[in-house]
Amino acid sequence: MKTVKLEDIQGTEHDVDGGTWVSRRLLTKKDNMGYSVNDTIIKAGTETHIWYQNHLEAVYCIEGEGEVETLKDGKIWPIKAGTLYALDEHDEHLLRASEKGDMRMVCVFNPPLTGKEVHDENGVYPVMD
Repeated sequence: MKTVKLEDIQGTEHDVDGGTWVSRRLLTKKDNMGYSVNDTIIKAGTETHIWYQNHLEAVYCIEGEGEVETLKDGKIWPIKAGTLYALDEHDEHLLRASEKGDMRMVCVFNPPLTGKEVHDENGVYPVMD
């Protein structure tokens, strides 16, 4: 059994600031669960280009609102608290938080993150050992 408190992650190496987002990595690869779990804040009024070529991700919004635009088709998906979206085709996308306030998301990755990843110039998280 394992328990993790957000307050114990904040301010550590697993509290990663990506500029338009802050991701607190609650479960990582070293936890041997086969996936990782992040508590992520998407900063109000921002747009982030993301393309997880190496990971599948499910995202559950628990606070705030915004939208996801899938770049292959230009489709815009509204996001608000209680909405889950799954990037099941390594979808290249833009994630936008409304000007009204931050969005708070619970993000699950497969394969799991090590906890130190940040997006590269293409919006990709590398696979790290």
